[in-house]
Amino acid sequence: MRIAHFSDLHLLSLDGVPMRRFLNKRLTGWANLRLKRGHVHRASHVRAIAREIANAGVDHVVVTGDLTNLALENEFELARDVLVEDLGIDPARVTVLPGNHDVYTRGSMTSRRFESYFADWLESDLPELAVDTPGGRFPVVKLRGAAAIVALSSAVPQLPFVAAGEIGRAQLDALAGVLAHPEVARRTLVLALHHPVLDRDRSRTRAAMEGLRDAPALLALLMPVARGLVVHGHLHRRVQRVMTTARGKLQQVGATSASLHDVRVDRMAAFNLYELDGHGVKRVESCVRDPVTGAFAPDSVPKYV
Repeated sequence: MRIAHFSDLHLLSLDGVPMRRFLNKRLTGWANLRLKRGHVHRASHVRAIAREIANAGVDHVVVTGDLTNLALENEFELARDVLVEDLGIDPARVTVLPGNHDVYTRGSMTSRRFESYFADWLESDLPELAVDTPGGRFPVVKLRGAAAIVALSSAVPQLPFVAAGEIGRAQLDALAGVLAHPEVARRTLVLALHHPVLDRDRSRTRAAMEGLRDAPALLALLMPVARGLVVHGHLHRRVQRVMTTARGKLQQVGATSASLHDVRVDRMAAFNLYELDGHGVKRVESCVRDPVTGAFAPDSVPKYV
């Protein structure tokens, strides 16, 4: 089975948005875009990646959050347009989940904006095990061939300058039920979320500001799992680590931002490809867009201890 994975589209659309919509966390987010990131995130990279995946003959696609920048309706419409027109793959073969930018404000959470725009992509094969989260009803489970793709939401509204995520007790309890389900247990697990579970590169302070706050609880739930993948975004770079469990190992693999224009090869816009079967993960690689020509070329995903 072949799975494509891309993340952190950060699609921005401010057309017609009144200034009063920025009298919240969006004001600092907008300033950050203008001062630090606005010139390096390009929607053209996202659309090119979606079209490349559409022609790659994959069995499933996973998008691990931050489809939008400021959780505005215009941006959700733009992201949905990418999935429908550029990717063009049946929503049953695509798993989508929110990142912190998709639940950027309490208004975007209470209006259930992510859930309403991506309802077609959020249908679960085990809906009875899903619970309400700030990003919608999760876990979303898709049983596809040799893989059990399980999407979690780590997206929660935060104060300005805070990008941390949290799974929450209710969703963790629901995940325990999902992992114990026989149709999941007999397949190779592909667990998808926005924030990485293992992230040893951050200080304790940065982890509290940007990391997954209940990562230890999630790691404990994964200890009985013998094989599989944990895929994420958030870091804006390609990276993989091995997660040792009580029965085997999981490979945690991050995708860079699909819109990021950067001369550093581990950060330049790209998507990941995974091959797996019922016995585990067979291959991990990335397809990186050339910053000059726009062509895609295969590359490895850097490994970290």
